[in-house]
Amino acid sequence: MTTYGTIPAELPQQSLSLIVQAREFLGSGFGSRRKWEDMINIRALNLPPNVNEAVRRIRTNIVFFKTNYVIVALFLLLLTLFFHPTSLVIILVIMIAWFLQYFLRDNPLSIYGFVIDRNMIITVLTLFTIAVFFLTDVMSNIMSGITFGLTVVLAHGFFRTTDDLFVGDEKDINASQC
Repeated sequence: MTTYGTIPAELPQQSLSLIVQAREFLGSGFGSRRKWEDMINIRALNLPPNVNEAVRRIRTNIVFFKTNYVIVALFLLLLTLFFHPTSLVIILVIMIAWFLQYFLRDNPLSIYGFVIDRNMIITVLTLFTIAVFFLTDVMSNIMSGITFGLTVVLAHGFFRTTDDLFVGDEKDINASQC
């Protein structure tokens, strides 16, 4: 019996598996984020006294706020791409292709009985991404967004004092200064 037009009460098991995998993948990256209040502390902003102090501040702040900085840079990149909706759509299509064909696939891809290994998938997706980026205006839009995000991150790292940043990251900070 065919039931056209009915909405299933539950998602198929494969869809749930993809959602859980995506949630775990994104959650592991955002788990090390620092409090935004610590990052946007107005009282902790001032000019460094010399160039060495400025470089030390930038290195320390990058180690301490790395996940926050990635979020800010990606948000600013997305914000600049909103002014170029064609580029945004192209990037979304490429991201969906990467997620579905590489990151969220457990079983090998099989087309007409031929099994395609992960190296071939990576090669095809990489060539497709490079071709699309250079044949369209997407690359210049991405570079302007990354430059804008990097400028904001470096400015924050330059002005944010590091006197109150000592919550267990001494080994990471010391390793970055070597």
